[in-house]
Amino acid sequence: CFDILHFGHIAYLQEAKAKGDKLVIGLNSDASVQILKGKHRPINDQKSRIAILDSLSFVDLIVLFEEETPLALITLLIPDILVKGGDYTIDKIVGANIVLENGGQVLSLQFVEGYSTTNLEQKIIAHAKK
Repeated sequence: CFDILHFGHIAYLQEAKAKGDKLVIGLNSDASVQILKGKHRPINDQKSRIAILDSLSFVDLIVLFEEETPLALITLLIPDILVKGGDYTIDKIVGANIVLENGGQVLSLQFVEGYSTTNLEQKIIAHAKK
C-alpha cells in the first residue's frame, strides 16, 4: 500500500529494481487499502502515494488497481519477475502461479525488521497521548 513510505519500503523497492530492468509498482487504490487495512487507512491518499513513489528515481511505472489484490493486473502484465516483501512466502503471493506458469520468477524479498506503517502509526498515537 506504501501508505507512509519508510526505510523498509525503500530497501525493498531498491532490491526489487535490482532484480530486473524495469520496476512497475502495482499500487492499491484508496478503496482497496480500506478493504485490507480498515476505514482509518490509508493515511495518505492515492494521489499523494503515487506522487511520492513517482519521485523515486528507480521507479519506472506505477499502476493503480481497485481490487483487493493485484491478480487482474498481474494477469494482464504477466511480469518476468514478481516480487513481494519478505513477510510473504511464495505460496502466499497473489499471481505467483500465473508468473511461474509463464516461465517467470517469483521472489520474496528481504524483510527489514522494525519498519512498518502500522508501527509508525502506533508510535505517532503513543507520542500524541503524552
